[in-house]
Amino acid sequence: MADNRVTYRRRNPYNTTSNKTRIVRTPGGELRTLKKCKAGTAPKCGDCGIKLPGIPALRPRQYAQISKPKKTVQRAYGGSRCGNCVKDRVVRAFLIEEQKIVKKVLKEQEQGSKKK
Repeated sequence: MADNRVTYRRRNPYNTTSNKTRIVRTPGGELRTLKKCKAGTAPKCGDCGIKLPGIPALRPRQYAQISKPKKTVQRAYGGSRCGNCVKDRVVRAFLIEEQKIVKKVLKEQEQGSKKK
């Protein structure tokens, strides 16, 4: 007869996150232990630190095994920055370019006034 208790454990005796198990009943009626995999963490935005939407939370080895469209979103900086941070970067770059143009125009006007 199958005993309803699982008396054996894995060889690592410590209660760590990498040593968690769960009990399953086999089709033969026995109880066995299965090792639980550690939960993956979702990738975070490099600027603001929020979880990137549209990208699954997996373990590092599982990222190597899924296809590239599942690891990114269709946008510049798709797999590393959130949409708001990308928008901020675009606006900042635009304003910096505008500032350069204004400085150039002011410099030309100043040189024109000195010649007169």
